[in-house]
Amino acid sequence: MRRGGEIRKVRREEREPGLVAQLRRPPGGRDARIMLLAQLLDRAGTGVWAAACVLYFTFVIGLDAGQVGLLLGASGVAGIAGSPLAGHLADRFPVRSLLIGAHLLRLVTLCLLLIVTDFALLLCVVAVTHLGDRAAKTLEMLFATRVAGERRVTYQALSRSSANAGYALGAGLAAIGLAVGTRGAYHVLILADALSFLVAAALVWRTREPRGRGLVAAPSAAPVPVPDAAAETAAAEPAAAEAPAPAAGRSPWRDRGYLRFVLLDIPMNLDDSILGIGIPLWLVSRTTAPHELIPAFLVINTVLVVVLQLRVSAKVRDARGATGAVALYGLTMFLCCGLLAAAAGGGAWAASAALLAAAVLATAAELMRSVSSWELAVSLAPREARASYLGVAGMAQSVQKTAGPLLLTGVVMAAGPAGWLALGTAVAGLSLVQRRAGLRRLEELSAPSADPAPAAA
Repeated sequence: MRRGGEIRKVRREEREPGLVAQLRRPPGGRDARIMLLAQLLDRAGTGVWAAACVLYFTFVIGLDAGQVGLLLGASGVAGIAGSPLAGHLADRFPVRSLLIGAHLLRLVTLCLLLIVTDFALLLCVVAVTHLGDRAAKTLEMLFATRVAGERRVTYQALSRSSANAGYALGAGLAAIGLAVGTRGAYHVLILADALSFLVAAALVWRTREPRGRGLVAAPSAAPVPVPDAAAETAAAEPAAAEAPAPAAGRSPWRDRGYLRFVLLDIPMNLDDSILGIGIPLWLVSRTTAPHELIPAFLVINTVLVVVLQLRVSAKVRDARGATGAVALYGLTMFLCCGLLAAAAGGGAWAASAALLAAAVLATAAELMRSVSSWELAVSLAPREARASYLGVAGMAQSVQKTAGPLLLTGVVMAAGPAGWLALGTAVAGLSLVQRRAGLRRLEELSAPSADPAPAAA
């Protein structure tokens, strides 16, 4: 009995600290803490604009529904280019400087919205803003991957928690401006978002460039790979002591194995569109559930991500664990889609219960996706060229944000309950393919390490 008590005591001591404790001492130390604060403020500003942009374009600028759709669609297409562009530049320039530039770019373009009313100019301004937004997100994770080292999964969890808290804060602030509803109130919301970019840029300026400048893997004269655990120590070294060096790895655009991973990762991001678009539209068009239920979906998602992301991430400690999370993602999405199909055939109470349960499952899928997607993107990329590879991997989320809503509204929902069942089955099957392909590539990447000569090559 005493020995069992000692084992339980050791297990309790081995548990990850709580969210607040981790935020105080995140992987990467001071620089990571500053970056998390910058992300919180950035996402708060983004939450303000996301809640107000459609109404601003409609009631202040005077655009019709078709123009608003084209505007947001074009911005999504522009965002697809943001991730690979950021990864390409990060191989040649310091990540810290690029991230500051991305924040300032969004600051300028957002302020232009205060004076631009011509639709063609708005199209350009919004597209560049979204490109900078996607580039900034990729650069933030490149920075974190280098600074947090082997604990990048924990950092990703902290990042997700702080980002969702920021979105919720921004949406709450936007509600005040939207309640006022005047042109001046909308302008204040835009300036609040712009201010968040300015403060985020100032905070990033206070950090130190990770060792190796833009490279995710620091250059080394030795042929032996440098472990990621050295990243936290390297982050404390002054940036002036490092010289920029281009990556020597192959291009991700010629790496079929990695491109296959990125392609399969697109449907592994569909939980975002299902939660934000699919469930609300399905409620309104095909169920008898009350419309007042829709805000609850966002509340469920925000609360669960903030509370559970760190715990879920603690279960995935390496790339092989991430492949298991991919399979669980597919199973969870299959159950979520099954509940959505069932919601169309019941009464108001049954439909409400099914939709709320589907929102919980979609959030659970998001928790697993946020852990597995980035960890596999890092682990499946060659160490010497991770920056450019991760830039390409970031396209998966951007493509999903553009194509996902069209898939749900034009195909899945048009087919009725059978469409949801087909989608769930397809995602579950593709998740198994992704898991198998990920394990195979991990074996391929680890095989050369047994032989020093190929490893040096």
